[in-house]
Amino acid sequence: MSAVRRAASVLPAAFLLLAAAAPAHATGYRYWSFWERTAGGSGGWVYATQGPSTARPDDGAVEGFRFAVSEDSADASRPRGAADFGTICAGTPARSGTKRVAVVLDFGTPADAPSGETPPARRTACARIPAGATAADALAAVAPPLRYDTNALLCAIAGFPKKGCGEQVSGSAGEKATAGEKKSGSDGGPSLGLPVGAGVVAVLAGAAVWQYRRRRDDSA
Repeated sequence: MSAVRRAASVLPAAFLLLAAAAPAHATGYRYWSFWERTAGGSGGWVYATQGPSTARPDDGAVEGFRFAVSEDSADASRPRGAADFGTICAGTPARSGTKRVAVVLDFGTPADAPSGETPPARRTACARIPAGATAADALAAVAPPLRYDTNALLCAIAGFPKKGCGEQVSGSAGEKATAGEKKSGSDGGPSLGLPVGAGVVAVLAGAAVWQYRRRRDDSA
C-alpha cells in the first residue's frame, strides 16, 4: 500500500479524534469577520475566502467588517445596512492610477462587545487607494487605528475593541441581542475553527506517512 493511501486511511480516525475532542457545547469566539458584497457591490454579503491582507478588491468593490460573537462562518453575522458602492462612494470621483473601495463597518451589538465597552455606531467610508492595494490597505485608510496580534489576526478596527483578540466566549454564541438577525447560512466561507482542525488532520496524515516510511526502512 502506498504512503498516500496509508495516510488517507487514517483520515476517518483523525476526524473521529477531532469530534471526540470537541466540547459538548459549541464555543463562541469574539472577533471581526470579513465579508464581500456580490454583484458589483450591490448584491448580498458573502463570507470572504481570503483575509483582508491578501484580498485585492477591484475598483467598485464593497468590503464589509462585522464584530460579533460567532461559532464559525455558518454562524457569523453579516454586516448590517444596505448601502451599495454608488451610495458610499458617490462623493469620491474616479482618479487614474487609483481605485475606490467602499467599506462597511459594523461594530456589532452591546451583547457582543467585551465587558465595559460600547460598540461605536455603524458607518461606511469610501477608500481611495493605489490600484494594487489590498482590502487591509482600504481599511487602514478609513478606519485607523487598527490592531493586530502577533499572528496577524485583525483584533481592532478604529480602536474597537480596546483589548482582546478572537477570545473564546462562554455560553452559546447564538444568544445575540438581535436574535432574528440573518446569518451567513448557505453563503459558506471558512470557519474560524477550520484552520485548527485542518492542521490537526494534516499532522496526523503526516505522522502516518512518517510511520510507513520508518517501517519500510526497517524492513529493507
